Amino acid sequence: MISLKDKVAVVTGAGRGIGRGIAELLARHGAKVVVNDLGTSEGGEGADESVAAQVAGAIKKAGGEAVANQDSVASVEGGEKIIATALNHFGRLDILVNNAGILRDRMIFKMTEQEWDAVINTHLKGTFACTRAATVHMREQKSGRIINMTSTSGLVGNVGQTNYAAAKMGIVGLTRGTALDMARYNVTANCIAPAAWTRLIGTIPGAEDPNNERLKRIKQMSPDLIAPLVVFLASEQAQGVSGQIFGVRGKEIMVFSQPRPVRSISDVEGWTPEKIAAMFAGSLGAALTKLETTGQAFAYEPVV
Repeated sequence: MISLKDKVAVVTGAGRGIGRGIAELLARHGAKVVVNDLGTSEGGEGADESVAAQVAGAIKKAGGEAVANQDSVASVEGGEKIIATALNHFGRLDILVNNAGILRDRMIFKMTEQEWDAVINTHLKGTFACTRAATVHMREQKSGRIINMTSTSGLVGNVGQTNYAAAKMGIVGLTRGTALDMARYNVTANCIAPAAWTRLIGTIPGAEDPNNERLKRIKQMSPDLIAPLVVFLASEQAQGVSGQIFGVRGKEIMVFSQPRPVRSISDVEGWTPEKIAAMFAGSLGAALTKLETTGQAFAYEPVV
């Protein structure tokens, strides 16, 4: 059995759904857990301190060690307070799982600045804020594990989620950069695109359509199925794994390819728009990825 005994983990957005499953499985494998959750609505409004407290209490009742934290991830100050909770209560930090998230879905031509900022600040800035604070200590101790949550909305795309997609694709770049920065310090960073039925995905328009076969499949995907991969990536057994993008869809785990050139053309005299147009269809155009406009990405859509 993988053991995380004496390890300390921070899990953001751990009060419900995917985050709760991760926090509880980390604890069952021996980790001491900071359960962070502001206790907001699906759109990020309000706060409820009992949400994180209930999960921390459940972990302790099961024989584990946990402490609740209600700071917001959406600022550097908040990120520092979350990490400080681990240091103050448990004396160190070994594992950071950046899972907190909200949704403010809107078509791009109707999206407000506030809807953009709220999602970017929670997902992308929140991942940065906690990672920035955590890596200071991981660098000093020369060890650590960082697991971030991306999404197929970023990797593939999804209608009405440009803010969410931008944040989640940004997390891929942040993860890759963190992996490179921290490699010399024995710290790994990976990201997961999880597919599961959660309260957030239930807010998407049409989510309750009884005739939608894709939705029926997603409803079979428990959020608890994401946690085993997180525990593996947090363990010593995953020491050589860093900078990767994984996916979990029900009981299936996958690793994604990362962007690389697939075809190129060159001209010794340089290009004109007319030359490109003349050659495009039979060269670069033949390698284009088809843009799905029928909501196909929703079949894989993970909302944390």
